[in-house]
Order: sequence, then C-alpha cells, then structure tokens
Amino acid sequence: MDEFVVYILYSPSTRKTYTGMTSDLITRFHFHNQKSTKGYTIRYRPWIVIYVEFFKTKKDALAREKELKSGKGRDWIKKYILPFYK
Repeated sequence: MDEFVVYILYSPSTRKTYTGMTSDLITRFHFHNQKSTKGYTIRYRPWIVIYVEFFKTKKDALAREKELKSGKGRDWIKKYILPFYK
C-alpha cells in the first residue's frame, strides 16, 4: 500500500521554504538537491527537510499540501516550524 508524504524543505542559505507532496521522499529530496536541472528548487540549494506528514491517500496529501501553500498555511509554517531553523 502506498503512503504519501507532504514535506517542507528549507534552504538555510536563502531562508526560503518549499512545500511538496510525494510517495517517495528520499528520491524526491535527491532530485531537489542534486538531479533536477530546472524549476524553483534548483536556485536555492542546498535544502534540508524540516517537516513531514504522512497520509494513507493521495487525495488527503494533496489537500494538506494545498492548505500549507495557502496564506494561512504559510503563516503556520512561519510560526510553528521555522523558529527552530533560523
């Protein structure tokens, strides 16, 4: 059975965050940090994983990813997650 992960990456050098969803966090993280040749995340390498949530369904994971990318979700990240990494 697949398991889905919503994750937040943090770039210590630029203090940027990135929120995503995957069913294979290790491979996806490797692409964000090394393999990708285009996209948002290549400009802010290196990344560290600062937060993960696990979901049984892709639908639930996508809903949570969307929530975290909203203004309310970004505020939650700034208030509860980022203080540990600044």
